[in-house]
Amino acid sequence: MSVAARAPHLELVLRSFTLGAFAYLLRELADAGETLPFAFEEHVGRDGPALYEYRPLVRDFVEAHASLLRGRDDALIALDELRREPAAAIYARAHAGPRAEEDEALFRTVLVDLLIRTAEGCGGFDWDDDVFERAYGELERSLFGERRTYAAIAPLVGLSIGVAVELGPGLRIRAATDGELARHWPEARRLLPDGFGRDADRYCVVELRAALGSGEDVPDAPAELADVVSAVRLATAAPLAAGPVLFETLDGRPFGIRPVLPIAATQPPGEPTRLDEFRGRLAADLLARLGLADADTTLAEALDRWELSLFQHDPFRSEQLRGALVAALGETWALRGPVLLEDDPALRGRVHASLVALAEGDESGGAADIVRRVLVEALRHGDRIVLARTLDRVLLGQTDVARHERLAV
Repeated sequence: MSVAARAPHLELVLRSFTLGAFAYLLRELADAGETLPFAFEEHVGRDGPALYEYRPLVRDFVEAHASLLRGRDDALIALDELRREPAAAIYARAHAGPRAEEDEALFRTVLVDLLIRTAEGCGGFDWDDDVFERAYGELERSLFGERRTYAAIAPLVGLSIGVAVELGPGLRIRAATDGELARHWPEARRLLPDGFGRDADRYCVVELRAALGSGEDVPDAPAELADVVSAVRLATAAPLAAGPVLFETLDGRPFGIRPVLPIAATQPPGEPTRLDEFRGRLAADLLARLGLADADTTLAEALDRWELSLFQHDPFRSEQLRGALVAALGETWALRGPVLLEDDPALRGRVHASLVALAEGDESGGAADIVRRVLVEALRHGDRIVLARTLDRVLLGQTDVARHERLAV
């Protein structure tokens, strides 16, 4: 159903620009004797046959000719009208950044974006009034809305799930929706990991969503998603990696493609793991506690050394693991670690034997997973110094309580 435009004067000049651009770009294609380039997208469902979609690469063609559209009379008239609308300037700064020159920001984020969205909806440059009205209506709601909706999505490998896992406010791991990236970025397929959407451990995405106030910057998505990867690696020991890039939208429009931080984008060796409900809750708890490392540089060093060890071989791997234990538990880590992790004396003895072997340069006794568990418990305790003192009291026989709760991780 058609809804009356809030700013009919603005709708008129933007319609004129878009119609003129359609006619101009059609002539460009005809004069060159060409047709729009296209992508032939394959959509593979895990439980069904492959489907194929013919998708014209409208965005690439429009952006390649944008500079020629910039000086046309209908573009100049539209820009003049946009300058009179304060909401348009706020919108352009939000999408292009505060350093962008005003006219260029308005042209790129309003005029070119509206042109692309209309052309994509039309499947090329055959005009459709209904498609333009829908695209303009979305633009108007974004222009005059008090809050903006931001989203960032990165593919995951090395992990499977049964249902979506909530990790915190605006953060979750879920199954990828078929075609959700190609809708905004037709070239997305070549930016995804090999086999994504086909293999059992390559169909999930990590998603960050945020509501932004007027003038509020977008989140630091690469850093936030890297923290998610670290928390899930700690909770599951999964050979998890995100990326190699993340895809951002603002108010449902393409905003950017950014690289994922290298430590999160690199996949460590290991067997794929399923993120179940229990370990999902643990990952969410650990993610909330990773901020402790901001105030405790020694804990931050322990976490960094452990994560770097995932990608190394001995003797460097063992050195990183020893350094992580020293940072987390102090020089007496070979004694404190078993007390932290186990109640049963026999099990404590096995952990101690593995740590003694690590101290002597041998990591073959499963010490890597012991270090991971130590870091999980250090984060869950919340105060590394108090935790060390409590463990020493257990070693001295002054208390039997080593920690608040036992976890099998």
